[in-house]
Amino acid sequence: MCGRYGFGNPARLGTLPLGVTFPALAPRYNVAPSQAVPLVLPEGQARELRLAKWGLIPFWADDPGIGHKLANARADGIASKPAFRAAFKTQRGLMPADLFYEWQVVPGHQGKQPWCIRLPDDEPFVMAALWDRWQPKHDPIADPVLTCCVVTTEANATMEPIHHRMPVILPLRDVEAWLDPQTTPADAARLLRPYEGPLHAYQVKTWVNATRNDDPQCAIPLVRADAHRSEQFFDD
Repeated sequence: MCGRYGFGNPARLGTLPLGVTFPALAPRYNVAPSQAVPLVLPEGQARELRLAKWGLIPFWADDPGIGHKLANARADGIASKPAFRAAFKTQRGLMPADLFYEWQVVPGHQGKQPWCIRLPDDEPFVMAALWDRWQPKHDPIADPVLTCCVVTTEANATMEPIHHRMPVILPLRDVEAWLDPQTTPADAARLLRPYEGPLHAYQVKTWVNATRNDDPQCAIPLVRADAHRSEQFFDD
């Protein structure tokens, strides 16, 4: 799963060729589900950048609390599961980022070890997302709530030692097809592959475990007591 991510250098998000203008965003190092996140989605013949609540609430839901369980959508069930299948047909979006976190089970140790994963040179990237608008049934004149979730897939060679899942990091060449509502679900599903490029993964402090901590310390490489930096570089 992907339960935390960030954009420590939000100005660089604007360099992504996504066809939208990024506002001045504050750096985020520990974005968590239920928080407002930048989302790129198609709007007519153009694209827009909106703030959406992370945690998909399907349009048909009676209880918005379902969104707490739907921060992620597994690629292997996305076309058939009731919570995702409608959005997957035509409501596909992008969540820009420059890092994400995953927690590793360490045999013989209590708790899990957090890792930060980036592209080389901390380049920004986009994660495949789904979105929906939820209208409270008890208040039909209220503004619809825009919500979203991250699509996940099997881990690549970098991620396998850390966790068995990872977010779908879309190559820029696939962005247009993913966002296009005319792309069939079958064709969209073919884009949901483990990332094929190099990733930079390193351990970080458990400081990131608490959602109240949202600062650069979350993404600083962990330095062990023996002064050796516990850092790993992988290249698929």
